[in-house]
Amino acid sequence: MTDVLDKVAGKSGELVLRRAGDDFEVIANGVFLMDTRNGESERLLVSVAADLVPGKARMLIGGLGVGYSLRAALDHPGVGEVVVVEREPAVIGWNRQGPLRDVHDDALSDERVTVVEADLVKWLRRTEERFDALCLDIDNGPEWTVSDGNAKLYRDEGLDMLAARLRPGGVLGVWSAESVPSFAKRLRARFGEVRELKIPVPQGEPDVLWFARV
Repeated sequence: MTDVLDKVAGKSGELVLRRAGDDFEVIANGVFLMDTRNGESERLLVSVAADLVPGKARMLIGGLGVGYSLRAALDHPGVGEVVVVEREPAVIGWNRQGPLRDVHDDALSDERVTVVEADLVKWLRRTEERFDALCLDIDNGPEWTVSDGNAKLYRDEGLDMLAARLRPGGVLGVWSAESVPSFAKRLRARFGEVRELKIPVPQGEPDVLWFARV
């Protein structure tokens, strides 16, 4: 049985938080976006990125989601500071005071965390901040974006913008629910070192993670 816990008008359409048994689901404009059933690939996105940079990394996570990536970052000994950019105030609220808070053991209250309520594309264009690792998980993939504006991030212009926000030797991590060979080709044309991981899931195509070093 599925229960609707909250329904709001988001930045790019309707957002719904549902409970399905013991799990939570987030639906955007009628399209499944994320849930709390597994989260293995979301955790690996940040833990592998942190493994690839030395010292106490300053990490940017694009997209708060259900907090799995943030929790994994805070639990990694190689991460010293985390900035999370999330454009939907409802998602922040569900994670800070709502039912998603227990999913990640109240990670937003950690003093190492800064949450920025902003559209990631617009924020990247105006910020001068730089990071050791930048983990991108705001869409279902480069060709399956939540909004049309997000598609720019996965094109040459967007990759240049992301690379500019990395410190020397920094790593870009990108999450996708499917393999996208054309995007992998663009990554390899822009970055010196690219690694691709495929993570099996219970149903459907494996999740895919890309890690690119400047």
